[in-house]
Amino acid sequence: MDTRTTHKVLEGIRVLDFGRYIAGPFCAALLADFGADVIRIDRVGGSEDRFVMPVTETGEGAFFLQVNRNKRSLTLDIDRPEGREVVRRLLLETDVVVANMPPRTLANLGLDYATLSAIKPDIILTASSAFGSHEDASHRVGFDGVGQAMSGAVYMSGMPDSPTKAMVPTVDFSTALSCALGTVVALYERRNSGRGQVVEASLLQTALNLASGALIEESALGINRRATGNRSPIAGPSDIFRVSDGWIIVQVIGQPLFKRWARLIGAPELLEDPRFANDLRRGENGELLSAMMAKWCESRTREAALEELEEARIPAGPVYSPREALDDTTIRASGAFTWLGYPGLAGEAPLVSPPAYLSRTPPSIAARSPTIGEHTDEILREAGYGQDQISAFREMGVV
Repeated sequence: MDTRTTHKVLEGIRVLDFGRYIAGPFCAALLADFGADVIRIDRVGGSEDRFVMPVTETGEGAFFLQVNRNKRSLTLDIDRPEGREVVRRLLLETDVVVANMPPRTLANLGLDYATLSAIKPDIILTASSAFGSHEDASHRVGFDGVGQAMSGAVYMSGMPDSPTKAMVPTVDFSTALSCALGTVVALYERRNSGRGQVVEASLLQTALNLASGALIEESALGINRRATGNRSPIAGPSDIFRVSDGWIIVQVIGQPLFKRWARLIGAPELLEDPRFANDLRRGENGELLSAMMAKWCESRTREAALEELEEARIPAGPVYSPREALDDTTIRASGAFTWLGYPGLAGEAPLVSPPAYLSRTPPSIAARSPTIGEHTDEILREAGYGQDQISAFREMGVV
């Protein structure tokens, strides 16, 4: 029996989204997926993050389509007093403000917590930035790659003479997930206290969390690990291997998996070799293990190698191109994508479904990302402005 309900968990919660790029907007999108009414505040003419990695005729970008679904768009010049007054009126009916900007910029725009809470005491400000709000770094700006690099993760990736960052914005998306969790927790706490608060996150703090294992190990042991490409330095064989028609990843971690792997490649004598006695030793001698696995892989197709590895219950998978990931039948069958059109887009875009699913009150991607100012008149009318006032705003360039 289908026990799902049409009720959305965050129905009735209003969010003003001043976020840009990924960390702020994706946090707000996740809240919208669970029913929050999210209003994206766009610059007049469109904000800069709208046009990164363009895929539509009018220049909307791939990430924009992903992280702004389920939102409405209001264009507004918040540098002008008339624009500030519109924000002030909207705040009276708002629960959460999302803004990923340096603290000084928040204050200059009147989006700091002191200003917001003076207007609405139970407001929640979800504010992420590159480095946090502490005095030493609050003035600095940065992107995902800066957080990756400063955490130690880039140093540990690639090869010693070629540090390598991830080409997908892992820190941005992880920060957004943390902010969404913090926002929901703050809303939950507000039910009892009736008070708002600041939910704060930074790209650097997120990146440090992701790199925490390497940081703790270095602090405890001082071993100064160097980059080893795709090969794990703490277990083995754990690496990316070439097969006859592509690449696969294999991750052998822990004694049970090592036993199964040794039998799979026909080398049970490795189980008695002191060089491979435990994960740490296998990591230290990983080049030898990777060479053995590479030899096993080179004569097999990707499909054949993965089939044998699956039968042996060893974690492995194909190294996909983006096209192959889109076409994989298992990924598609899992409901990984919600396909939606957009004005000026050839066909439909595969928006990736929310990363968490609730069985009874699931999230949903019900609406595409908005065009520039698509809902401006609608939102202003809801706020009590008449058509003459809205027309005057347009003539003045406020909206």
